[in-house]
Amino acid sequence: MRDGRGTVIFDLDGTLVDSAPDLADALDTLLFERGLEPLGLDHVRGLIGHGVAELVRKGLAVRGVRLADEDQSQAVQRFLQHYTKHLSRRSRPYPGVVEGLRDLRQAGWRMVVCTNKLEASARGLLADLDLLSGFALVAGPDTFGVAKPDPAHLLRCLPEGWRDGGVVVVGDSVVDVRAAQAAHLPVVAVRWGYGGAALEDSAPDVFADSFDDVLAAITALAAPVGGPV
Repeated sequence: MRDGRGTVIFDLDGTLVDSAPDLADALDTLLFERGLEPLGLDHVRGLIGHGVAELVRKGLAVRGVRLADEDQSQAVQRFLQHYTKHLSRRSRPYPGVVEGLRDLRQAGWRMVVCTNKLEASARGLLADLDLLSGFALVAGPDTFGVAKPDPAHLLRCLPEGWRDGGVVVVGDSVVDVRAAQAAHLPVVAVRWGYGGAALEDSAPDVFADSFDDVLAAITALAAPVGGPV
């Protein structure tokens, strides 16, 4: 791996951490409270990636429930009450992530997390897994008031003069790929997350089947690129 002072922008859920078990537990608890059949882990995996409000909306919709805005907001808050109690009960980093992040940090890369998970939840999960200290920034949709696939979510994570060191985005979903492409940033799509079949048609710069693949792709893609100073 080449040394560098560039930035690697990581998605969180499905990219660094398999958080689906705890998200599924919180969503199923919410459904159970409403007298609805739980969805289960495998189903919930396919709903992750667009933020909490969308996860709750989709989960309820699967069970035939569509709420007015005020009721939807209350459902989201109830979901968060369940989820924040157990951010890391069953969530774990994917194989190679802990070692790979350590190698990137030692090589001088600036690492950030850009996620559609709320910032407090993202920070709490990373702290529970002893990963938080490795990141210069954790940005949720509430951090800058913008969310992927809006490219501004990625671009707001970059420091002044970022083009001098290069930037690579790493994510597991079409949302991540679209955001990176709209920001004109190279993107690595990991196949172990929640992206599903749609990810294969998203045309990232590189696909990765292991975290070693991610490290190799960062080296290949992080040549200085044009962009705002």
